[in-house]
Amino acid sequence: MSKTISIAPVRKTLIVAASQAHAFEVFTAGIDRWWPKGHNIGGSLPLKSQIEPRVGGRWYTLHDDGREVVVGHVRAWEPPSRFVFSWEISAEWKPDATVASEVEVLFVAEGPKQTRVTLEHRDFEALGAEGGEKMRSEVGSGWPTIMDLFKAEAEK
Repeated sequence: MSKTISIAPVRKTLIVAASQAHAFEVFTAGIDRWWPKGHNIGGSLPLKSQIEPRVGGRWYTLHDDGREVVVGHVRAWEPPSRFVFSWEISAEWKPDATVASEVEVLFVAEGPKQTRVTLEHRDFEALGAEGGEKMRSEVGSGWPTIMDLFKAEAEK
């Protein structure tokens, strides 16, 4: 009998002093302005991060050696309120679509210039018990810093 594992998602919520549409635009179309260049899975220096704005679109990085490295694919594209993408990264921080977890980002207007942004990274079970727990731990400590960078850019 096989054992089913369950790994809790990672959640981060913050309030951004920006409109819902602006927060969504900065997170998606503006990702190259705030995503740290040192956080990449391509090996060589990433020159640009880009998200293709449609279901099935890629989140990928362009590298100084000419390669494109896929981080994930868009699973839901609902501007300006919701964005879901696969996180196609192994527990060894290598590109691997066969072990994709999932990230959902919700943008809820709390006023004309205030948005609650909630990120949930889930489905770590796709990486297996050990790999899933490792990835959960690492993104659990990484997403707060990443989201703070996003917030700073959105509030400029």
